[in-house]
Amino acid sequence: MQVAKRSAELIGKTDLLRLNSLSELTGCDIWVKLESQNPGGSIKDRAALQIIKDAMARGELKPGMTVVEGTAGNTGIGLALVARSFGLHMLAVMPNDQSKEKERMITLHGAQLKTVDPVPFKNENHFYHTARRLAEQRDDYWWANQFENTSNAKAHYLTTGPEIWEQTNGNIDILVSVAGTGGTIAGTSQYLKERNQKVQVWLADPDGSGIYSFLKTGEYVSHGSSFTEGIGIMRLVENFKQARIDAAVNLPDDDLVTLSRFIVEEEGLVLGSSSCLNVAGALQAALLNGPGKTIVTFACDLGERSASKLYNPEYLKQRGARTEAEPIQVLLNRYREQGDKVWYKQ
Repeated sequence: MQVAKRSAELIGKTDLLRLNSLSELTGCDIWVKLESQNPGGSIKDRAALQIIKDAMARGELKPGMTVVEGTAGNTGIGLALVARSFGLHMLAVMPNDQSKEKERMITLHGAQLKTVDPVPFKNENHFYHTARRLAEQRDDYWWANQFENTSNAKAHYLTTGPEIWEQTNGNIDILVSVAGTGGTIAGTSQYLKERNQKVQVWLADPDGSGIYSFLKTGEYVSHGSSFTEGIGIMRLVENFKQARIDAAVNLPDDDLVTLSRFIVEEEGLVLGSSSCLNVAGALQAALLNGPGKTIVTFACDLGERSASKLYNPEYLKQRGARTEAEPIQVLLNRYREQGDKVWYKQ
């Protein structure tokens, strides 16, 4: 058990949980790192802490100043928590189509919240550009810039990667991760591959994101959309540039409905949408690589943050998504047959 004098000191050192049901079905050891244990409830706490610590060390951020960031929710919550720990304020700019659970948590942590309409990145009113403009208007505002600020990836190189290596005793074969800013997959993949070049790194990408296409063709092209939040990008950013990826798979939202219900029933674990996407990627990696592999992925945040979407039949129905789980064996068979759809690094 840890003992701390401020909540930010409790970030990291999260547990690793074996998903026994999926492990037995595949013959692999499939583990999830429980990032929901962080005090802000998500893996983004790690990046938030490193971003603020580095900025304060450089003299860019001083007590009493306001951190400004555009966020899909979890980074805003993490920055709000860390900012309060260091005597700072927080202003989060967030698209108004994200979960209300995340909006509430940002304000409960004492941050100011500004919501904007969701628009394409090229639109000047995009939440990213809005946050930057707000930060530029006042000398006591500081823009965190999580997409391009490589303190993000650094956090995972310094903490997440080493923790996974220690928890698996160095016996990890495959790391599976989604990407939003790319910080998690970048920092963690760098660390693990420095320890063992043979560790495979798989990226799980949802519909509506162009990362899978970028890795496959060199161009960001997307199809459809996803109810996952903060996952996927349509441009190359500094954090993602550092990622060392060996394989990528594109997976639809319907698979997340099936897996989320299966994991609740078999494991008693409520996963959020991005976490389910991670587990889906881990499942496909296990089925295509064969038994005996040790696979690690992330439970990115608290599952309750997806209650109004992933676990809401009315919302799923409105989107034309599956509302009930299909038999797990159907999903397993489909993943076995879709090996030709996985991108592999040449």
